[in-house]
Amino acid sequence: MSEDLGKLVDQIAHMDPDHEGEEQKVIAVQTEALDERQLALLLEALPLEDRLQQWGRISDAQKPLVLVELKNDARLSILNNQSESELEGLFSELSPEELIECSDNLPDSLIDLALNQMDQKQRLHFESSNQFEENCIGRYADHELLVLPQNAKVFDAWRLLRREVPECTDALFLTDRVGRYAGTVPFEQLYGAPGHIPLAELIDEEAEALPGDTLLFDSVEVQEQSGYVLLPIIDAKGMLIGRMTFKDSVQILREKHEADMLAQAGLSEDEDLFSPIIKSSLRRATWLGINLLTAFLASWAIGLFEATLQQVVALAVLMPIVASMGGIAGSQTLTLIIRGIALGQISRGNLGPLMIKELWVGGLNGVFWSAVIGGIAYVWFSDVMIGVVIAVAIALNILAAAVSGVLIPVILDKFKIDPALSGSVILTTVTDVVGFVTFLGLGTLLLLNP
Repeated sequence: MSEDLGKLVDQIAHMDPDHEGEEQKVIAVQTEALDERQLALLLEALPLEDRLQQWGRISDAQKPLVLVELKNDARLSILNNQSESELEGLFSELSPEELIECSDNLPDSLIDLALNQMDQKQRLHFESSNQFEENCIGRYADHELLVLPQNAKVFDAWRLLRREVPECTDALFLTDRVGRYAGTVPFEQLYGAPGHIPLAELIDEEAEALPGDTLLFDSVEVQEQSGYVLLPIIDAKGMLIGRMTFKDSVQILREKHEADMLAQAGLSEDEDLFSPIIKSSLRRATWLGINLLTAFLASWAIGLFEATLQQVVALAVLMPIVASMGGIAGSQTLTLIIRGIALGQISRGNLGPLMIKELWVGGLNGVFWSAVIGGIAYVWFSDVMIGVVIAVAIALNILAAAVSGVLIPVILDKFKIDPALSGSVILTTVTDVVGFVTFLGLGTLLLLNP
C-alpha cells in the first residue's frame, strides 16, 4: 500500500486542477478504492491545497469515518477551511464513538454542534464515554453490543440473534433491571441449550468485565488473556457502558507503535507532514534545545583534554569510534528494556539478574571489539599505546552503555516519564561523556605521562 500511496500522491501533485482530463478520472477511480484509513493517510501526505481538493471528492457518507482516522493537525486543517453549512452536514453524521475519537482537539463549538444533532440516547453514550480520561478504555467503549436482562431465557437470546449482529461479537451480556453488568454468555453456550433455560445459568464465571478507568495498554493484555473477541466495559458503579473488541486491541497497539516511533524523534503522534511552519518549529525547538545542552556537555568533556589533543592528534581522529560503539551498544540494551517495560516484564525482582546478564553481554562484546579496534589503531598509527588506550576506552564505554541502557528507562518509567521519548537522548549523553573522558583521560596518562 505504501508504494501505491506514493504513486497516487505523485499523480495528484502533477495533476492540473483546472483541466478535467483522463488523469483525473484515473485518480478518482483509485481514490474510490481506498478505505477510510488509507484515505486519511493520503490526505495527510498532501499539501493543504491538494488536501482540500481531495477532501471535496470524498463522499459525504465516508467523510465522518475519514475525519476520525486523521491525525489532529490534519483534521483541524480541513475543518478550519469548511463553511458553516459544510460543518453542520459533517457533524450531523458523527456517532458518539466518532465524536469521542476526535473531541480532545476540537473546539467546544464543534462538539456542541455535533451533540445538538444527536438524539438523547446518543448524547448519553457520549457523556458516559467522556467521563473517562484520554488514556482509559472507557473513553473508547463501543456501544454496539447485545444485551438482555438477567432473567431472560435462551429463546430470548435466539430471537435477539435473528437481528443484525454487530461485528466482532462472540457473546452477549446480561444486566440487572437498572443496567448493572450481571455476566457474559458466550454464543457457544447457547448451542443445544433448551429454550426455556435461564441465560443466567449459562454465564461464564471466568469472564471478567473491564473497569472503564483501565489504561489502554493494560486493557489489551486483559483482552489477549481472556480468549474472547470482546469484553464488557463497566463504570465505577458497575453499569454496563459498552464493549472492547479484538479490533480495538489491534488499533490501540498500532497507535502506540506509531506514537513510540515518533516519540524517539521528539515528535507528537499528531504531527502533520504539512503543519504550519511556526507550529512545527515550536514543537521541535524543545528537543533541539535539549540536544544542544547535551552536545555542550560532551564538548565540555572534550575541552578538559585540549592539551592532550593538541599533542596527540591521533586521539582526535579516533574519538568518534569510541562514542559510536558505546552509543550503539547502549541503544540495543535500551530498546530491549523499553520493550520489557511496555510488556510488563521488568520488575524489581528480575532487575538484578537482568543487569548481570547485560554486563556479561557488554563485557564479551567489549573484549572482542576492543581487541579488533585496538589492533587496527596499532596498525594505522604504528603505536602500541594508542591501540591500548582505545581498546580499554571502548571496553569500559560498552560496559557503561550496558548499565545505562538498563537503568535509564527503569528510572524514567518510575518517574512517569516515557523512556521511548527521552531515553535515547540521555543515553547518548552518557556514552559520549563516559567515552570521551575515559579515552582522553587514558590518553593523557599513558601517552603524555609514560
